[in-house]
Amino acid sequence: MTPTEPLPLHHSWALADVAQRLDLGRLCDDDAGDAVAMPRLDPTRGHWACDLADNSLHWSSEVYRLFGLPDAIAPTRAGTLPLYAERSRAAMERLRSHAIRHRRGFTLDIEVYPANAATRWIRLVAAPVCEDQRVVRLHGSKSDVTHLYAR
Repeated sequence: MTPTEPLPLHHSWALADVAQRLDLGRLCDDDAGDAVAMPRLDPTRGHWACDLADNSLHWSSEVYRLFGLPDAIAPTRAGTLPLYAERSRAAMERLRSHAIRHRRGFTLDIEVYPANAATRWIRLVAAPVCEDQRVVRLHGSKSDVTHLYAR
């Protein structure tokens, strides 16, 4: 039997599980009121958001640090995708599409090649933000998990 999805869905989780999956604090400090209200964000984890209307990225200073980029620049999705290892980028893109299509969150460890830094592994946690049953934004956290992959 051929799988219907190119990536096993054990990385994907229902939005009803958001409190269990995002036990790391408030994801976004915006005025929209759609952020997950929990204790404050762990300072070792960066938070991020991607507006699907224009693919604009919004990063905390910790995410800039993880990617080795100065926080004075405005990151673009097109500009940051080359920093991902090909296999990680492919897996992330499949899960991102699935998250948007099915309104599900996902968790994935990704390998990145930060600017001016050694290769590192980042745990990506993403959750969709919906308006009128339509996903308008993804947001979540990124944290360094390189120590889990040290040989």
